[in-house]
Amino acid sequence: MGWLWAIIVGFVLGLIAKAILPGKQHSPLWLTTIFGIVGAIIGNSLAAGFGIDETRGIDWGRHALQLGAALVVVGLGDMAYKMVKGNKQSA
Repeated sequence: MGWLWAIIVGFVLGLIAKAILPGKQHSPLWLTTIFGIVGAIIGNSLAAGFGIDETRGIDWGRHALQLGAALVVVGLGDMAYKMVKGNKQSA
């Protein structure tokens, strides 16, 4: 069940990050989901480092760190995807 939850959270975080980032992102949905999963993992690690990974109620700090990390990962990942895709088309 842990993997299914990670995929769902990654999907949602990736879509939210895509909606927040300005301009059009060119990465496909499956890659955006992977970027979201990576962002969630990074955000969880940051939250653990700050000591806010387990709190009472809703972990707003952890969720904010996950979203921030997903924004960075989706943005950088999309730039990398465009570079790789552009290089393959010119060959």
